[in-house]
Amino acid sequence: MMFRIGIISDTHGLLRPEAERGLTDVDHIIHAGDIGRPEIVDALRRIAPVTAIRGNVDTGEWARDYPDTKLVRLAGKSIYVLHDLKTLKADPGAGIDVIVSGHSHVSKIDTVGGVLYLNPGSAGPRRFKIPVTLATLEVTPDGMQPEIHDLEGDRVPPRGE
Repeated sequence: MMFRIGIISDTHGLLRPEAERGLTDVDHIIHAGDIGRPEIVDALRRIAPVTAIRGNVDTGEWARDYPDTKLVRLAGKSIYVLHDLKTLKADPGAGIDVIVSGHSHVSKIDTVGGVLYLNPGSAGPRRFKIPVTLATLEVTPDGMQPEIHDLEGDRVPPRGE
């Protein structure tokens, strides 16, 4: 059995049609902050259940509904979500399988000490020449398979840039 997680971050109020299409077959969506406006999460919830956290641009009354970090268990994996990896206070060795972050707008997949670190990059407005991306994480009995998806058509190398 496979469980597919869509991971998105830094939408900054823009949910691109390409992002919605890229998430259509997922079982759950994680938004790693800088949502931009509450309608983004509403739209994502029409695709799949959502776990979302607040980023540094998420201010105002609506943003109080979202925590700064969240530990969620999906498909038997413990996933810790925060916006800026530099603020990580959790102990990655404490039974956490995946750490999802955003903030940098740069996608990255890395494994350190048996923990998968995944930054989906930015799916919102283009910033400089950084690719517009999101990620998927397939969880199967054989393990986890993360992948970065370029929303403008080009496949991003597995380790990001």
